[in-house]
Amino acid sequence: MTVSVATLGFPRIGLRRELKFALESYWAGKSSIAELQTTAAGLRVANWASQKALGADILPSNDFSLYDHVLDTSTLIGAVPPRYDWSGESVDPDLYFAMARGAQGPSACGHSHDTTAQEMTKWFDTNYHFMVPELTAGQTFQIASTKIFDEFEEAKALGYTTRPVLLGPVSYLMLAKGKAVEPLALLPQLLDTYAEILARLAKAGAEWVQIDEPCLVLDLTTEQRTAFERAYARLATRGPKLMLTTYFGGLGDNLDLVADLPVHGLHLDLVRAPGQLDPVLAKLQPHVLLSLGVIDGRNIWRANLPDLYWRLKELAGKRDLILAPSCSLLHVPVDLALETGLDPEIAQWLAFAAQKIEELAALAKALNEGEDASFAAFSASRIAAVARQTSPKIHNPEVASRLAALDESATNRASPFAARRDAQQKRLALPAYPTTTIGSFPQTPEVRKARAAHIKGEIDDAAYDQYLRVETRAAVKWQEEIGLDVLVHGEFERNDMVQYFGEQLAGFAFTRAGWVQSYGSRCVRPPILYGDVSRPAPMTVGWWRFAQDQTGRPMKGMLTGPVTILNWSFVRDDQPRETSCRQIALAIRDEVQDLEAAGAAIIQIDEAALREGLPLRRSEWQHYLDWAVESFRITASGVRDDTQIHTHMCYSEFNDIIRAIGAMDADVISIETARSQMELLDAFATYAYPNEVGPGVYDIHSPRIPAEREMTDLLTLAGKHLPPQQIWVNPDCGLKTRKWDEVRPALTAMVAAAQAMRTKARIKEAYDAN
Repeated sequence: MTVSVATLGFPRIGLRRELKFALESYWAGKSSIAELQTTAAGLRVANWASQKALGADILPSNDFSLYDHVLDTSTLIGAVPPRYDWSGESVDPDLYFAMARGAQGPSACGHSHDTTAQEMTKWFDTNYHFMVPELTAGQTFQIASTKIFDEFEEAKALGYTTRPVLLGPVSYLMLAKGKAVEPLALLPQLLDTYAEILARLAKAGAEWVQIDEPCLVLDLTTEQRTAFERAYARLATRGPKLMLTTYFGGLGDNLDLVADLPVHGLHLDLVRAPGQLDPVLAKLQPHVLLSLGVIDGRNIWRANLPDLYWRLKELAGKRDLILAPSCSLLHVPVDLALETGLDPEIAQWLAFAAQKIEELAALAKALNEGEDASFAAFSASRIAAVARQTSPKIHNPEVASRLAALDESATNRASPFAARRDAQQKRLALPAYPTTTIGSFPQTPEVRKARAAHIKGEIDDAAYDQYLRVETRAAVKWQEEIGLDVLVHGEFERNDMVQYFGEQLAGFAFTRAGWVQSYGSRCVRPPILYGDVSRPAPMTVGWWRFAQDQTGRPMKGMLTGPVTILNWSFVRDDQPRETSCRQIALAIRDEVQDLEAAGAAIIQIDEAALREGLPLRRSEWQHYLDWAVESFRITASGVRDDTQIHTHMCYSEFNDIIRAIGAMDADVISIETARSQMELLDAFATYAYPNEVGPGVYDIHSPRIPAEREMTDLLTLAGKHLPPQQIWVNPDCGLKTRKWDEVRPALTAMVAAAQAMRTKARIKEAYDAN
């Protein structure tokens, strides 16, 4: 029996974010598509060589993407929405990036256009965003991109016979949105195209294809189960062997379905669902090759190799196995070797993508040759595990005592919303359709340069502080000039909405090069939450006070909520996530109360990632929502009635969790609705959401500059879901990734749109009175 090592996907961004910089240079018109493609090809070559050198036997291809792998699938099969006026030939880069980011003005080909991007949402319960496929009645499919074939041939020319990665047809359709069509109804046509793709790969020499069906870990309807049966009855004989790949959870009640599918291999996530191995072995045919996801592809903690060895030793003596990460390594940083500044004690507990492949290789070697064959790796793993368990850096008795003392009063505001609304309106005196932004303003090259110079010691604290004051003062003045009602200070001092807070909280560590792709060229460095969390000192009060001193208008205090800090960090795995979340909540509660004491009338506690953390199985939802909502309420419950609490949520489907959102009891919630054309407000209307809502009217993830009319149209649509007195006017999200020459006209138009809606409302009120 043989144990081999596979990877399901490798980080695309490059060791030093080369893809990010190449993309942004191309989008800015500073480089050509040929230069971008050269950079991309170099990254692919480096990725294959690195994985092979680290000990991987089976390498993926088509795991690389210029923007998103789901968008790549849409272009592969020709699923281009009608608004892009596609000619029906191959999808070119202009069209690809228009689908990803929208487009406005002349393209590289000289055509003028103004097109919105496709919707974007979270990839299952990760912080990675994917482009939602849009399908229409009468949809046809065809091979419209040769990327998957080209990259297989590219690897083969370098001496690597790879296993191409392909998003499975049923998961693709389940993730899609249909206009006047149920996506799964399109399966027969889609299977024709998938069969052609597989046949072409076989002709090119592909022996195996990794076909990802992550939806197999979800609750499935009868129709969805039937779709899987039909799909694999058709595709299993089309040429290459199929490694059916599941991740982010266990098969659960889908096991019988999967065991009967005529595939040649099956990948299991044994990190998220370690208990599924024995039931799978009892059901699976002996000839099906098992790929075991035993190394965590979504977190950065080092594996306990001796424990894994003894867990797998008996099975490895009975059948061939593939060892792999639980999922694509897209979700972790590239290489821990770059982290020369990390506390060595903490660093020894960690493994990034490169180290995870090394762990797999050491484990496979021990299973093939005996434990002594990997003596050094096993010894280091064992020492690190013991060191982490016994480290005094992990536990703080004061934090545990404070958490134990929490009671019901810590989660409830003093008065119901109706009473609070009256008190807040008396204090704030805001107009109808009040305008604001979500928090951040553009982090220009100059801002980033100043921050980098400060980090390097090239400018001292006083000079950096003065620079930030100038930027903040200018942003406040400009907001007053265009007529925004509720202002923000711009967050120029903040590197990231989670990292900024984590750096000031005990229990967090930070990397310098631990970048992870969020979407497109957007990369984040998730904090490492390794120990008990507390707040040593105020974190935002000084900057809020400075900004408020510049204006007589309300200045929002801007905080990131506990659930978002948790979900956007690499979280310790030695205690329940809910315990860590409550610890963070107490720290943010202290900051909220200090802001209120300083005079803040409006405090925004962003919970952008609350929906993201929702378990994939509905039976587990309520427990998560209970502690997530409780954590938010802990942060906000200690303020007076006339202090207005805002929150913000990013791309999410709200229908299923609208009651939990209501239970958060924020006075105002802002949400992203521009790309969905206010469709996400359906849930708020159906539920009769009682508090106030800011539906985003400006899609900040696109370089497009929306016109006033476009935003008034969106606000009119919002008015079909909500009464005017509930509606705030704001962008979809923070503006740090945008440029000032995009932000200035867009926000000016947004304020004009709000003023137009106020005029309309006054005219209607006068008409009704007569």
